[in-house]
Amino acid sequence: MILFCEECGTRHDIDENLFSDNRCQFTCHVCSEKLVVSLVDKAQGKTIEAAMQQDMDSAREISGKPLNVLVVDDSRMIRRVLSDIIESRGDKKVVGEAENGKEALSLLKTTEPDVITLDINMPVMDGLTTLKHIMINNPTPTIMISALTQEGAAETFDSLKYGAVDFLAKPKSVKGGDLASQQEEILRKIELVAAVQIESIRYLRRPIREKSKTLTDPSASSNVLTIGVSEGGYGALLNVIPRIKADAAAAYVAVMRQSPEHIDAFARYLDNCSELSVERAVEGTILANGTCYLAAAKEHVSIGFSGNRPCITRHPNNRNGGGEAIDQLMISAAEHLKDKASGIILTGTGSDGIKGLGEIIKTGGAAFVQDPRSCLFKETPTLATELYTVDNTVSDKQMAGAINAFIESITR
Repeated sequence: MILFCEECGTRHDIDENLFSDNRCQFTCHVCSEKLVVSLVDKAQGKTIEAAMQQDMDSAREISGKPLNVLVVDDSRMIRRVLSDIIESRGDKKVVGEAENGKEALSLLKTTEPDVITLDINMPVMDGLTTLKHIMINNPTPTIMISALTQEGAAETFDSLKYGAVDFLAKPKSVKGGDLASQQEEILRKIELVAAVQIESIRYLRRPIREKSKTLTDPSASSNVLTIGVSEGGYGALLNVIPRIKADAAAAYVAVMRQSPEHIDAFARYLDNCSELSVERAVEGTILANGTCYLAAAKEHVSIGFSGNRPCITRHPNNRNGGGEAIDQLMISAAEHLKDKASGIILTGTGSDGIKGLGEIIKTGGAAFVQDPRSCLFKETPTLATELYTVDNTVSDKQMAGAINAFIESITR
């Protein structure tokens, strides 16, 4: 049986007799962490996710109970506003309010919330420190609601890296139409966050690695893994890219449905916490081993050739029509690289990437799909698993381990 360490992504071949009820406490020889790891049955192509505790949607549907929410913010007014919003429809209940992280951790033991809303800038114990404690000791779906959690901000990426499922900016108005629109978004996000299985948000330490000490091969790559991600993409990629090993003969190209300026900031952040080099996708760039290239959907990047070397090309008018930027990337990879191309579908909505993944499978390439139960937005991964037989259907936490094992197997 194959085990993927959830801390560092290292593959381990383990005797299946070590497992009890599909669970195994295991010490990784690379990172020395004692972890609950996941067992992959190669014969069936299925993932037994030992750390996942329950499907929250099913449990709530059976019990008929409202969502319990713990509100954490140092402002009494904001706590009151959020509480009123959360309880406005009767299907959610505020089970506690805390004005700092220390108080929140104490309440967490007695209130057992389904979801936590968490501010960042608080006295006594700030939100990021609180989040680390939550994810280490009592993993609970958490949404950051703070003036600091703007899209593209380092604090936002930090909160996602430390285990938050999603983020929102703090309400800027407490009355009028603006509050009404914010109310709808807050309620929607709480419901989405509550439906993410708890394994997928457990905080895991990811040490920053010095790229000068890696074995990255800068030569042009023949193996290219294309990644498609839309809504919820920041958190998913933060759980995948930092865990991928850079010393393998592969390059990565990811298309995200975010604005180019926010992807600029995200690329810099990912580069600082990844063994891979992370760059923006630029026209004409030769795809190099040990490098991940990020592109916005509106940039419509494709895979082409410069001489006999795969490179990035751009088609702003999108030859496939519509907004199918992920499809365009994957179809071009399948066309030019055949079985040297792989496709990865992460969290998202809509069908962009479904056709492209099918083309990669058709030409003999490998397919990876994030387990919908671990997704903030489940629509696209669910559609992929319904349409195709995908051997690698794993959570975002386990995705890098599966990728590392795959690259190792094809480059031996």
